[in-house]
Amino acid sequence: MKFSVFTASTPDWTPSQAAATLAAQGWDGIEWRVVDDRPADGTTVPAERAFWAGNRSTWQFTGIQDQVGEIARITDDAGLAYSGIGGYQQASNHDGVETMLRVTSELGARQVRVSMPVYRQERERTGESYPQLFDRTRADLEWAVARATELGVKALVELHHMTITPSASAALRLVDGLDPEHVGVIHDLGNLVIEGREDHLAAFELLGPYLAHVHVKNARWTDTGDTRADGSSVWQHEWAPLRSGQASVAEYFDDLRAFGYDGWVTIEDFSTDLPLEARTADNLAFLRSLVPVSA
Repeated sequence: MKFSVFTASTPDWTPSQAAATLAAQGWDGIEWRVVDDRPADGTTVPAERAFWAGNRSTWQFTGIQDQVGEIARITDDAGLAYSGIGGYQQASNHDGVETMLRVTSELGARQVRVSMPVYRQERERTGESYPQLFDRTRADLEWAVARATELGVKALVELHHMTITPSASAALRLVDGLDPEHVGVIHDLGNLVIEGREDHLAAFELLGPYLAHVHVKNARWTDTGDTRADGSSVWQHEWAPLRSGQASVAEYFDDLRAFGYDGWVTIEDFSTDLPLEARTADNLAFLRSLVPVSA
């Protein structure tokens, strides 16, 4: 297995700092986040939102094609490989997806995430039922896979809570019958704590050739102490360090090995118990402790 870091989880560092620090720590690769996340009015982003807005390691989507050379220079100078590109363009935004597929091809990064619609958000906006939204997204994905094939890259669908593909079963329904050389699924351990968890080994076997990438983070559910009108408890999820979330990372790796997965494992740790540099170093040491030397 090869280990990389998704820069959504490194908000304190510039791209150059992220690449240099991760390379010095011994990471194999990097997964660059590409999205417009700078507040338009120039306001300061609160620290707890820095992962998602004002993240210094994020490349802005607007003008991204002009940044390909700089992304390549920073990545190559650090001696890092690309585990993929963390794109945020919705499948329905064909122009945006086209741009990300082209940038991925130009970088030689091989694969890029295409974002799936958030079900309830889209239902409220369009009035579409889940089957209608699913069918529309399947058509969008077919278009994206055709373009990915022409460009020699792969479009990735992530298992993500609240979207139409929170589970391996749902994602397989979406990609089934498309060419696994040019479309695949990101299996995400932490997201599945929140929604969509199925037995991991069964999910890997179900996805088969569509299992293209793995994201690892951890999460847990906590009782807020609030109650609803009917007296039931209100729970909420929060991100957690790899060792202390509800998912067993060790058992997850056991299942990856049992399936025969030997690709990229990308960390996106959104916990804040440790300072960033200590957190990334500790995560790499922990991951390596779970993988036999021969793996």
